[in-house]
Amino acid sequence: AFVLTGIPGLPMSSYWMALPLCCLYLLMLLGNCTLIWMIKTEHSLHTPMYYFLSMLAVADLGLSLSTLPTMLAVFWFESTSLCFEACVVQMYFIHSFSTIESGVLVAMAFDRFVAICYPLQYASVLMSSLIMKVAGAIFMRGICVVLPVAILIKKMPFCGSHVLSHSFCLHQDMLRLVCGDIRVSSLYGLIAVILTKGLDSLTILLSYVMIIRAILNIASHEARAKAFSTCISHLCAVLIFYIPLIGLSIIHRFGKHLPPLTHMVLADAYLLVPPVLNPLVYSWKTKQIRRRILILLCRR
Repeated sequence: AFVLTGIPGLPMSSYWMALPLCCLYLLMLLGNCTLIWMIKTEHSLHTPMYYFLSMLAVADLGLSLSTLPTMLAVFWFESTSLCFEACVVQMYFIHSFSTIESGVLVAMAFDRFVAICYPLQYASVLMSSLIMKVAGAIFMRGICVVLPVAILIKKMPFCGSHVLSHSFCLHQDMLRLVCGDIRVSSLYGLIAVILTKGLDSLTILLSYVMIIRAILNIASHEARAKAFSTCISHLCAVLIFYIPLIGLSIIHRFGKHLPPLTHMVLADAYLLVPPVLNPLVYSWKTKQIRRRILILLCRR
């Protein structure tokens, strides 16, 4: 069995940490489930942009629920032991949903690109059939790309220390404890990250270069501001997701000398911050969602 870690330097029975974690998970569940419910029930939100937003909410739910059992077990029940098979399964779901979320952010960038650069062709390009195919491809990519990672790690020999650096299982963290040859697994993991999140980030960057060029060509200052305002929510979601991800990847490969607390904070930010903040950002910046929430509150 692996031994999970809480906050370095603090006792395991940190109820002051368990309570905020519970609040974060409740906020995440409430925010993302409300988004999905509103998009499903409100016919005015049945557009490509909101379909992609509901996919983002599903990915956020999956990412958070993958870590929920062990995070609460460590901080609330002081249970730090996790069997090997459960750790591999958790690692698989964490990285799968992370890859899915990255793909959804690319789809949302494409949606904004078509809406701003080719507004007259928006309805004909982003039809329901294309959205279904894109959704299927995104979820299949997340499922298939991470599967070899789980298969390879399951065949690895573990000896010596079984203490992980986090309160959940990550691929890089598990590789650190392998006492055999990890070159194949490490190389595949690196290639998988480059071909998914690396290409995704470059695609999003390229999309926004073309979006900014199109916005600057708009004559009216008011129209430029309105066009750019439709991208702010997505830009926030991209930054919230990629900044902790890049930081965590860098310190896992090059920051082994850093204090354990640094690894823990970045890993928790990578897995908890996007699912909590995305519904808040979209509710705040999207007029239709904000109006729908106000109507529901007034009815109550």
